[in-house]
Amino acid sequence: MINIISMQKDKLIHQAIQAHLPNAHIEVEDTMGDQNHFQATVVSEEFEGKTLLEQHQVVYKALQELLKEQVHALALKTYTPSEWQSLSS
Repeated sequence: MINIISMQKDKLIHQAIQAHLPNAHIEVEDTMGDQNHFQATVVSEEFEGKTLLEQHQVVYKALQELLKEQVHALALKTYTPSEWQSLSS
């Protein structure tokens, strides 16, 4: 298990996603300032051709250990690179 004492949960979430999606752009925000409620935005080529549900399943698989005991709530936004680029325009 990951040692939560030595690292903030937002960084743990980021690292766990990065380990499964190494080329992804990842942003994690502690939305309530309590280290229990987070929002993650993940942009990855891995999401191409996948439904939104399938995209979220990829991310939740990466976070399954953290979600069991250490993260109370996670809002998730997933995008393909082209979707992300169109949002930034």
